[in-house]
Amino acid sequence: MRILVVEDDAMIADGIRAGLSLAGASIDRVDCCEDARAALAANEFSAVVLDIMLPDGSGVDLLRAIRAAGDTTPVLLLTALDETPDRIAGLDAGADDYLGKPFDLDELSARLRAIIRRRDGRAATCLEHGPVRLYPAEGNATLDGVSVALSRREFAVLHALMERPGVVRSRAELEERLYGWGDEVDSNAIEVHIHNLRAKLGRSAIETMRGLGYRMAPR
Repeated sequence: MRILVVEDDAMIADGIRAGLSLAGASIDRVDCCEDARAALAANEFSAVVLDIMLPDGSGVDLLRAIRAAGDTTPVLLLTALDETPDRIAGLDAGADDYLGKPFDLDELSARLRAIIRRRDGRAATCLEHGPVRLYPAEGNATLDGVSVALSRREFAVLHALMERPGVVRSRAELEERLYGWGDEVDSNAIEVHIHNLRAKLGRSAIETMRGLGYRMAPR
């Protein structure tokens, strides 16, 4: 998951970054509505964690604006405004979920996984393709029922490929999913991750589509 966190409280944002990074997510953070609009216009995110009370406006107004523009990125509102009318207003503005402060990081991670599953039209909590199963909540994968040890980056690449197994993912798209704005990316990083995944899952598990990218091999 690549998550955009729109939160002006640096301590809360750092806590979210630490917690979601442990769960395998790549986190980008902005602290105002203007920067959030720019980030969403220039990047693809798995989901957005959006505070309501921001220095230059309301997160709910921002949400209405991006929905009006046709942006369907899953959005979880995260705010101290947790009365029933506030939740109703946020959900009616286009939020996919709502979590009040203070909050539990494990619950935040679970709610993000749930809204991303709904976006993808999936009910199952695991992804399955041939003999490979991937469990986003647990952060692990199995091959023929046997656990496979994956690094955080390898898991993220496999997750991206298994979300839509028939879709070819370009190197640039995978890099965008795996790395945040401040991360340094080696020129062959994706190739290295793919090589390692093939060594662990079988050389034929992932196809290279020349000049296009990678996809899970047809079953």
